[in-house]
Amino acid sequence: MRFTFPKAEHLCLKNDVAALFESGTAFVSFPYRVVVRKVEKDPVPAKILIISQKKKLKRAVWRVHLRRQIREAYRLNKAPLFEFLAEQNYSVHVAFMSVDSKLSDQKFMHEKMALTIKKIINKLKE
Repeated sequence: MRFTFPKAEHLCLKNDVAALFESGTAFVSFPYRVVVRKVEKDPVPAKILIISQKKKLKRAVWRVHLRRQIREAYRLNKAPLFEFLAEQNYSVHVAFMSVDSKLSDQKFMHEKMALTIKKIINKLKE
């Protein structure tokens, strides 16, 4: 598997984002709040939305840095999710939001992303 995050994996459409937050399943896996929604089979197994809240991090530089950290952690840890979804007859839309009010180091973010992806897989199995 290639560790990339192409544009096709970005959740961009307004209708898809609205549907995700209206009918998705949400849970907290510190430092992330995750919303997951199953959708019909798509060539891309998972589409991702990354959100950093102005309420939590006041400076734009910090929010951009946080989004980059989350994107990098997801990019390197997405393989188990894609392997699971390859066997399924659906795709998923996922939103990652930070619930922490401070920046964390990259190692911490990677460890927590790996755990979060395992939780997403468990939620999808239910």
